[in-house]
Amino acid sequence: MKKNPTLLFFLFAAALLFSGQPSFAATTTVCIECHGDLPGDLGEVPVAEWQTSVHARYQTSCHDCHGGDPTDYAMAMTAERGFIGVPEYEDIPAFCGRCHVGVEEDYRESLHGQVLAFGGPNCATCHDNHAVQVATIDLINEDSCSRCHSYERPALIKEEISATETMLSQLETSIAALYRVGIDTSRLEDELFATRNDFRRLFHSVDIDKIRAQTAQFHSDLEQTKAAVAELEDTMGQRKLAGGALVLLLLLGGCIGLLIRRSYHDQE
Repeated sequence: MKKNPTLLFFLFAAALLFSGQPSFAATTTVCIECHGDLPGDLGEVPVAEWQTSVHARYQTSCHDCHGGDPTDYAMAMTAERGFIGVPEYEDIPAFCGRCHVGVEEDYRESLHGQVLAFGGPNCATCHDNHAVQVATIDLINEDSCSRCHSYERPALIKEEISATETMLSQLETSIAALYRVGIDTSRLEDELFATRNDFRRLFHSVDIDKIRAQTAQFHSDLEQTKAAVAELEDTMGQRKLAGGALVLLLLLGGCIGLLIRRSYHDQE
Protein backbone atom coordinates (compact mmCIF):
# COMPACT_ATOMS: atom_id res chain seq x y z
CA MET A 1 0.00 0.00 0.00
CA LYS A 2 1.34 3.43 -0.93
CA LYS A 3 2.01 5.67 2.09
CA ASN A 4 0.63 9.18 2.18
CA PRO A 5 3.57 11.55 2.88
CA THR A 6 1.25 14.33 4.06
CA LEU A 7 -0.35 12.02 6.64
CA LEU A 8 3.07 10.88 7.87
CA PHE A 9 4.15 14.50 8.27
CA PHE A 10 1.13 15.39 10.39
CA LEU A 11 1.52 12.26 12.53
CA PHE A 12 5.17 13.16 13.15
CA ALA A 13 4.25 16.75 14.03
CA ALA A 14 1.56 15.55 16.44
CA ALA A 15 4.06 13.25 18.13
CA LEU A 16 6.42 16.17 18.70
CA LEU A 17 3.60 18.39 19.96
CA PHE A 18 2.16 16.04 22.52
CA SER A 19 5.29 14.30 23.76
CA GLY A 20 6.42 15.36 27.23
CA GLN A 21 9.86 15.84 28.64
CA PRO A 22 11.85 12.65 29.04
CA SER A 23 11.26 10.70 32.23
CA PHE A 24 14.12 9.46 34.35
CA ALA A 25 13.86 5.77 35.08
CA ALA A 26 15.64 4.69 38.24
CA THR A 27 18.59 2.37 37.59
CA THR A 28 18.58 -0.93 39.49
CA THR A 29 21.65 -1.58 41.66
CA VAL A 30 22.73 -4.43 43.89
CA CYS A 31 21.65 -2.24 46.82
CA ILE A 32 18.06 -2.15 45.53
CA GLU A 33 18.06 -5.84 44.63
CA CYS A 34 19.28 -6.99 48.05
CA HIS A 35 17.45 -4.56 50.32
CA GLY A 36 14.26 -4.80 48.25
CA ASP A 37 13.97 -8.45 49.30
CA LEU A 38 14.51 -7.73 53.01
CA PRO A 39 11.58 -6.99 55.32
CA GLY A 40 11.07 -3.84 57.37
CA ASP A 41 13.12 -0.70 57.90
CA LEU A 42 16.34 -2.13 56.44
CA GLY A 43 14.72 -3.42 53.29
CA GLU A 44 11.42 -3.03 51.51
CA VAL A 45 10.33 0.10 53.41
CA PRO A 46 13.24 2.43 52.49
CA VAL A 47 13.43 0.97 48.97
CA ALA A 48 9.72 1.64 48.37
CA GLU A 49 10.07 5.15 49.80
CA TRP A 50 13.12 5.91 47.66
CA GLN A 51 11.33 4.70 44.52
CA THR A 52 8.74 7.49 45.00
CA SER A 53 11.38 10.16 45.63
CA VAL A 54 12.83 12.99 43.59
CA HIS A 55 16.21 11.30 44.06
CA ALA A 56 14.98 8.20 42.21
CA ARG A 57 13.50 10.35 39.46
CA TYR A 58 16.91 11.87 38.75
CA GLN A 59 18.82 8.60 39.30
CA THR A 60 20.42 9.56 42.60
CA SER A 61 20.65 6.10 44.11
CA CYS A 62 21.71 4.51 47.40
CA HIS A 63 25.46 4.62 46.73
CA ASP A 64 25.35 8.32 45.84
CA CYS A 65 24.50 9.06 49.47
CA HIS A 66 25.72 6.03 51.42
CA GLY A 67 28.76 5.17 49.33
CA GLY A 68 29.81 1.63 48.44
CA ASP A 69 29.90 -0.28 45.16
CA PRO A 70 26.46 -0.60 43.50
CA THR A 71 27.72 -3.27 41.07
CA ASP A 72 29.32 -5.83 43.39
CA TYR A 73 27.22 -7.91 45.80
CA ALA A 74 30.21 -9.01 47.88
CA MET A 75 31.93 -5.62 48.18
CA ALA A 76 28.95 -3.26 48.10
CA MET A 77 29.07 -2.37 51.82
CA THR A 78 32.81 -2.33 52.45
CA ALA A 79 34.92 0.63 53.54
CA GLU A 80 37.35 -0.36 50.80
CA ARG A 81 34.69 0.65 48.23
CA GLY A 82 33.78 3.85 50.08
CA PHE A 83 30.74 2.66 52.06
CA ILE A 84 29.87 5.15 54.83
CA GLY A 85 26.49 3.81 55.91
CA VAL A 86 23.89 5.73 57.91
CA PRO A 87 24.94 9.10 59.38
CA GLU A 88 24.40 10.05 63.00
CA TYR A 89 21.60 12.55 63.68
CA GLU A 90 23.91 15.56 63.99
CA ASP A 91 25.87 14.54 60.89
CA ILE A 92 22.85 14.60 58.55
CA PRO A 93 23.26 18.26 57.45
CA ALA A 94 26.85 17.57 56.36
CA PHE A 95 25.71 14.30 54.78
CA CYS A 96 23.10 16.08 52.63
CA GLY A 97 25.29 19.15 52.24
CA ARG A 98 27.74 17.25 50.05
CA CYS A 99 25.27 18.01 47.24
CA HIS A 100 23.14 20.79 48.75
CA VAL A 101 26.07 23.02 49.67
CA GLY A 102 24.37 26.41 49.74
CA VAL A 103 21.34 25.14 51.64
CA GLU A 104 23.59 23.64 54.30
CA GLU A 105 25.41 26.94 54.74
CA ASP A 106 22.18 28.87 55.34
CA TYR A 107 20.82 26.11 57.56
CA ARG A 108 23.97 26.17 59.73
CA GLU A 109 23.52 29.90 60.34
CA SER A 110 19.81 29.57 61.10
CA LEU A 111 18.11 29.02 64.44
CA HIS A 112 17.46 25.44 63.31
CA GLY A 113 21.16 24.81 62.75
CA GLN A 114 22.20 26.52 65.97
CA VAL A 115 20.12 24.13 68.08
CA LEU A 116 21.00 20.96 66.15
CA ALA A 117 23.26 19.71 68.98
CA PHE A 118 20.33 20.05 71.37
CA GLY A 119 17.96 17.95 69.26
CA GLY A 120 16.98 20.68 66.82
CA PRO A 121 15.65 19.78 63.36
CA ASN A 122 17.92 18.50 60.61
CA CYS A 123 17.20 18.00 56.89
CA ALA A 124 15.26 14.75 57.36
CA THR A 125 12.97 16.34 59.96
CA CYS A 126 11.21 18.35 57.26
CA HIS A 127 12.19 16.57 54.02
CA ASP A 128 12.19 12.93 55.22
CA ASN A 129 15.14 10.66 54.48
CA HIS A 130 14.32 8.19 51.68
CA ALA A 131 10.96 9.59 50.54
CA VAL A 132 12.38 13.01 49.64
CA GLN A 133 9.97 14.84 47.33
CA VAL A 134 10.33 17.92 45.12
CA ALA A 135 10.52 20.82 47.55
CA THR A 136 7.50 23.11 47.46
CA ILE A 137 6.10 25.86 49.63
CA ASP A 138 3.68 23.30 51.09
CA LEU A 139 6.51 21.91 53.20
CA ILE A 140 5.88 24.94 55.40
CA ASN A 141 2.65 23.98 57.12
CA GLU A 142 1.17 24.10 60.59
CA ASP A 143 1.13 20.34 61.15
CA SER A 144 4.84 20.00 60.39
CA CYS A 145 6.18 23.17 62.02
CA SER A 146 4.03 22.84 65.13
CA ARG A 147 5.81 19.63 66.06
CA CYS A 148 8.59 21.84 67.44
CA HIS A 149 7.26 25.38 67.89
CA SER A 150 4.37 27.71 67.10
CA TYR A 151 3.41 28.33 63.49
CA GLU A 152 3.53 32.14 63.73
CA ARG A 153 7.00 32.74 62.23
CA PRO A 154 6.73 30.01 59.55
CA ALA A 155 3.39 31.47 58.49
CA LEU A 156 5.04 34.87 57.97
CA ILE A 157 7.86 33.29 55.96
CA LYS A 158 5.39 31.36 53.80
CA GLU A 159 3.38 34.51 53.12
CA GLU A 160 6.54 36.41 52.19
CA ILE A 161 7.78 33.83 49.67
CA SER A 162 4.43 32.74 48.19
CA ALA A 163 4.35 35.27 45.31
CA THR A 164 7.88 34.32 44.20
CA GLU A 165 7.07 30.61 44.48
CA THR A 166 3.98 31.13 42.31
CA MET A 167 6.06 32.88 39.67
CA LEU A 168 8.61 30.05 39.74
CA SER A 169 5.88 27.45 39.20
CA GLN A 170 4.31 29.40 36.35
CA LEU A 171 7.65 29.82 34.58
CA GLU A 172 8.45 26.13 34.99
CA THR A 173 5.14 25.27 33.31
CA SER A 174 5.70 27.77 30.48
CA ILE A 175 9.25 26.59 29.79
CA ALA A 176 8.13 22.94 29.79
CA ALA A 177 5.44 23.81 27.21
CA LEU A 178 8.05 25.46 24.97
CA TYR A 179 10.29 22.41 25.30
CA ARG A 180 7.47 20.10 24.22
CA VAL A 181 7.10 21.90 20.89
CA GLY A 182 10.80 21.67 20.09
CA ILE A 183 12.17 24.97 21.40
CA ASP A 184 15.68 24.90 22.88
CA THR A 185 14.98 25.96 26.45
CA SER A 186 18.30 24.91 28.00
CA ARG A 187 19.39 28.48 28.79
CA LEU A 188 16.06 29.36 30.36
CA GLU A 189 16.04 26.13 32.35
CA ASP A 190 19.54 26.85 33.67
CA GLU A 191 18.57 30.41 34.65
CA LEU A 192 15.41 29.26 36.42
CA PHE A 193 17.25 26.40 38.13
CA ALA A 194 19.87 28.78 39.52
CA THR A 195 17.30 31.34 40.68
CA ARG A 196 15.09 28.69 42.27
CA ASN A 197 17.99 27.11 44.14
CA ASP A 198 19.29 30.44 45.43
CA PHE A 199 15.79 31.45 46.50
CA ARG A 200 15.06 28.20 48.32
CA ARG A 201 18.46 28.38 49.95
CA LEU A 202 17.44 31.76 51.33
CA PHE A 203 14.42 30.60 53.27
CA HIS A 204 16.42 27.84 54.98
CA SER A 205 17.82 30.76 56.96
CA VAL A 206 14.32 31.07 58.57
CA ASP A 207 15.20 34.77 58.95
CA ILE A 208 12.12 36.79 57.98
CA ASP A 209 14.04 40.08 57.77
CA LYS A 210 16.71 38.59 55.49
CA ILE A 211 14.04 37.01 53.29
CA ARG A 212 12.15 40.30 52.94
CA ALA A 213 15.34 42.18 52.09
CA GLN A 214 16.39 39.81 49.30
CA THR A 215 13.08 38.77 47.73
CA ALA A 216 12.95 41.87 45.49
CA GLN A 217 16.13 40.79 43.68
CA PHE A 218 14.67 37.37 42.98
CA HIS A 219 11.55 39.01 41.54
CA SER A 220 13.77 41.09 39.25
CA ASP A 221 15.64 37.99 38.03
CA LEU A 222 12.38 36.13 37.40
CA GLU A 223 10.91 39.07 35.50
CA GLN A 224 13.83 38.87 33.06
CA THR A 225 13.24 35.14 32.57
CA LYS A 226 9.52 35.83 32.16
CA ALA A 227 10.23 38.38 29.42
CA ALA A 228 12.42 35.87 27.55
CA VAL A 229 9.69 33.23 27.81
CA ALA A 230 7.06 35.69 26.55
CA GLU A 231 9.24 36.51 23.53
CA LEU A 232 9.54 32.82 22.64
CA GLU A 233 5.81 32.30 23.14
CA ASP A 234 5.11 35.22 20.80
CA THR A 235 7.42 33.70 18.19
CA MET A 236 5.65 30.36 18.58
CA GLY A 237 2.28 32.08 18.18
CA GLN A 238 3.42 33.61 14.91
CA ARG A 239 4.71 30.23 13.72
CA LYS A 240 1.41 28.56 14.59
CA LEU A 241 -0.47 31.27 12.71
CA ALA A 242 1.77 30.80 9.67
CA GLY A 243 1.44 27.02 9.97
CA GLY A 244 -2.33 27.27 10.19
CA ALA A 245 -2.41 29.47 7.11
CA LEU A 246 -0.23 26.96 5.25
CA VAL A 247 -2.54 24.09 6.22
CA LEU A 248 -5.55 26.06 4.98
CA LEU A 249 -3.78 26.78 1.70
CA LEU A 250 -2.94 23.08 1.31
CA LEU A 251 -6.53 22.12 2.01
CA LEU A 252 -7.78 24.75 -0.41
CA GLY A 253 -5.32 23.55 -3.04
CA GLY A 254 -6.47 19.97 -2.49
CA CYS A 255 -10.13 20.96 -2.88
CA ILE A 256 -9.37 22.89 -6.07
CA GLY A 257 -7.42 19.90 -7.37
CA LEU A 258 -10.36 17.58 -6.67
CA LEU A 259 -12.77 19.96 -8.41
CA ILE A 260 -10.52 20.18 -11.47
CA ARG A 261 -10.13 16.42 -11.54
CA ARG A 262 -13.92 15.90 -11.22
CA SER A 263 -14.58 18.44 -14.00
CA TYR A 264 -12.08 16.66 -16.21
CA HIS A 265 -13.80 13.29 -15.64
CA ASP A 266 -17.24 14.82 -16.24
CA GLN A 267 -16.09 16.14 -19.60
CA GLU A 268 -14.89 12.69 -20.58
